[in-house]
Amino acid sequence: MNRSVLLLLLVTLVWGTTFPLLKSASADLNGVEISALRFLVAAVCMLPFLARAPRAAWTDGMLLGALALASYVAQAYGLQHISSNRSAFLTSLNVLMVPFLGLLFGGRLSAPVLLAAVLACLGIGLMSWEGGGNPHGDAATLLCALAYALYVIVLSRRSPRHQSAHLAATQIAVMAILATLWVLLQSLNTDTLASLPARAAPHATTILYLGACATAAMLFLQAIGQRKVPADKAAVIYSMEPVFASLFGWMWLGEVLGVRGLAGGAIVIGALLLSELRPRSQEISSGRP
Repeated sequence: MNRSVLLLLLVTLVWGTTFPLLKSASADLNGVEISALRFLVAAVCMLPFLARAPRAAWTDGMLLGALALASYVAQAYGLQHISSNRSAFLTSLNVLMVPFLGLLFGGRLSAPVLLAAVLACLGIGLMSWEGGGNPHGDAATLLCALAYALYVIVLSRRSPRHQSAHLAATQIAVMAILATLWVLLQSLNTDTLASLPARAAPHATTILYLGACATAAMLFLQAIGQRKVPADKAAVIYSMEPVFASLFGWMWLGEVLGVRGLAGGAIVIGALLLSELRPRSQEISSGRP
């Protein structure tokens, strides 16, 4: 594996650590509040780069930030109606969406990477599929998957045009502003804003980690990694997130993954290896200039 792939695997591993932490913080904070707080922390970390970011980085950062936040918002809404396992499976469909949407950006379908994407979705399905569908929750989560698929494609196209720190900083700033506005609108008819500091205090370390490491540092590394990794291949790499999440859930929360889950995780790992074994000549164009 080349360094860019290993870098994206590191990003995915760190994202996997956030699931048990988010589960703990959700006892006192809702998903919108956690998102706003982590993005604000991340924005503070990126202030030195924000001050020097050129207008072009702001333009692309606004688009990327809006797509990323749309994914967060849609997923948070969907989780109000469906289980987290079902959400994980439906969200993973972005792995399949990326190569097909890539056709609209001048990409080409390749049988090996398409097979890897199908295997990744199958593996995640074995790990997380549950019944209990809800039309509103399912539709919102599919919208989440679509928004994130577009995010991965746009990032692969736009990241070579900018310094990675500038692109990460601008999209984080956009996400922080939009998420904060969302919290303010949510609190118009409630007293949740007044109680937010007291509810957030016990989770200060978690919020700092989510903001500084899992958001600011990882979006920076993601922007670097996707300079040389096509969007479709990056999507397969990101399918490792539920595998890492299950691992850390087992290590930190004592959650047990059964035979079906272990088989699903093995299939996802196989899909990742398949995407790496395909000949360089067959790599799908990511539409990068």
